[in-house]
Amino acid sequence: MNLQKTKETSWILYDAGNSAYSMAITTALFPVYFGMFRAGEATMDLGYFNSFASIIIAILAPILGTIADYKDQKKRFFLFFFLLGIITTAALALVPFGQWQVLVGLFILTYIGFSGANIFYDAFLVDVTKDDRMDAVSTKGYAWGYIASIIPFGISLGIIYVIGLDQLLGYQIGFAITAIWWGLFTIPMLRHVKQVYYVDPEPNPIRTSFQRLGKTLSEIRKYPVIFTFLLGYFLYIDGVDTIIKMVVPYAQDVLGTELDMFLLLGFLLVIQIVAFPFALLYGKLASRFGTMKMIRVAIITYIVAVFYSYFLSGFRDIFILGFFIASAQGGIQALSRSYYARIIPKENSNEFFGFYNIFGKFAAILGPFIMALIQDITRQARFSILGILPLFIIGFLITLKLPDTVSQE
Repeated sequence: MNLQKTKETSWILYDAGNSAYSMAITTALFPVYFGMFRAGEATMDLGYFNSFASIIIAILAPILGTIADYKDQKKRFFLFFFLLGIITTAALALVPFGQWQVLVGLFILTYIGFSGANIFYDAFLVDVTKDDRMDAVSTKGYAWGYIASIIPFGISLGIIYVIGLDQLLGYQIGFAITAIWWGLFTIPMLRHVKQVYYVDPEPNPIRTSFQRLGKTLSEIRKYPVIFTFLLGYFLYIDGVDTIIKMVVPYAQDVLGTELDMFLLLGFLLVIQIVAFPFALLYGKLASRFGTMKMIRVAIITYIVAVFYSYFLSGFRDIFILGFFIASAQGGIQALSRSYYARIIPKENSNEFFGFYNIFGKFAAILGPFIMALIQDITRQARFSILGILPLFIIGFLITLKLPDTVSQE
């Protein structure tokens, strides 16, 4: 295996590792576990805590990204947040029952570790491959992340089934499995991926980093494609992240006692399998029709899914809704990442991916908060999903101003 292939594969394998966190903590096991700790109180409150965690990482992202652009810093920052993520994920299993405030505190730390590591992981895309391969490599990351995550999640689900859906121990073992899986698949990344593009060290690097950050903030309007993309991305990715985080609490509140929770968790496993080929398909179609055009197709798919979710009435509807989401989720995330990686200056990739994460994380604050707020006001979870619909529509309209395919000069 040549050096570039080794770097690309090692980078992709990290997605296969951290996707275990996305599946177990963000989407499936933790929301159920949190509901058990709240003893039947509103599970949609998890939206507020998701929003708070997103605020923290959104504030940190551009500052850390700017500092990490200096030579040999990117890997160090990545390692710190990765370790924070896996240690606190494993620690979720140790919280005494009923102490939901402690549980939430650890959950916020897991999210900071996961999201912080992703800032630098995403920025490493410019170091591991070339412009003309970014769509393919980025979509492979998401695709193999989906298919690989079914292994630790499937094992955890089997353990939960044997021990009992209403028993804490099964979920606690699932958290430990998630942390171990994430750690093992990060080893190739730590060994083989290195920072290629960087800014040379300067005196007073922290002060200089803040100066660079301020200059970029003041001049970002001079990058019309970057500015327009980030504005549209802020809106449409809000809906994507909100659906990922809130699908289980939403289904629990809408269907109530009609919902077989084990069937729902099992179906989430199937969704990961469905998402695998579609993520790869989006990568291939992007090379033929244009990256931004395929992002627009994914946004339209989400708009249809949101409309359909309002009428959710049973497991058949969950199946149909899940298929829509699975067909677009990997494509829109992967192509957004690769499109952005091509239009930014490579030597400032961390700084610009810091802004990418600011827009993405502040969007992730808005969606869950809107859903939780509408639920509190109306006492009808069904209305809450409609709150994110305008963000998809406006985001789509903004993307119409962007070129379908772009390559960095």
